[in-house]
Amino acid sequence: MAAKAIAKHLDAKPEPFILSSERGFLTITGRYKETPISIISIGMGSPNMDFFVREVRELGSCGGLVDVPPGTVVVPGASVQISRNVDFDFVNPEGCNEEPYHISKLLFESLEEAKPSTSTSTIVKGTVNASADSFYSSQGRQTSFPDSNADLINHLEEKIPNLATLEMETFHLFHLAACWTGRSHARGMANPPLATNPVSPSVARAKPAAMPQQDAVLELKGTTIRAAGAHMVFASRKSRDFITPEQVNEVERVHADHGSVWEL
Repeated sequence: MAAKAIAKHLDAKPEPFILSSERGFLTITGRYKETPISIISIGMGSPNMDFFVREVRELGSCGGLVDVPPGTVVVPGASVQISRNVDFDFVNPEGCNEEPYHISKLLFESLEEAKPSTSTSTIVKGTVNASADSFYSSQGRQTSFPDSNADLINHLEEKIPNLATLEMETFHLFHLAACWTGRSHARGMANPPLATNPVSPSVARAKPAAMPQQDAVLELKGTTIRAAGAHMVFASRKSRDFITPEQVNEVERVHADHGSVWEL
């Protein structure tokens, strides 16, 4: 798991705090060169991204739609959302006037990326990412279900110039960052949260004596969400090549401390 691999860089002391929640998130909080830092694995898909952001940086895997080898790191300059149209008649598509998949407009077109001089991996920037609402149908994968998606990838490439990657989370991260206004929120919500059942996460060691008040976070003024995506191409949808475990280990360590977030 990427979170555990990244956590190996944390200081040995104090011992990192590890929490596994009932939502399937893994949080590892410790210190790197004495600076507090949390590493969080959120799983897959827009719903998990929504749970968490409500992230500033997302490092995830993706499928490559351009002719780049597995192991390439892609930093998109924009993203679109691909959503399965539930009003489409997937059983009898011939008589349906709806499109089987909705494609949103481009979102969040300003990101920065810099390749380290010692890197041996290909880094691509300024491309367009597509985030799907399904691992299968909305990504053009063929299964026994009648998904009407045999030409979906070709349709995406024709409709979206410079499309390079396909995954499931980045668009929603960019969307939430674009929607965040930084305005303060009134203490006490007009509507109660939908989830009212108690949460019982699994904690690796004793939890802190006191937890911060939620209101203190909600009422920060002038805050911004700075969002970025970095996608490691695990599979090429063009050549059908797949990344090897050795390539994963190499690319995960592609950036030296110098010039990175780890340089403090």
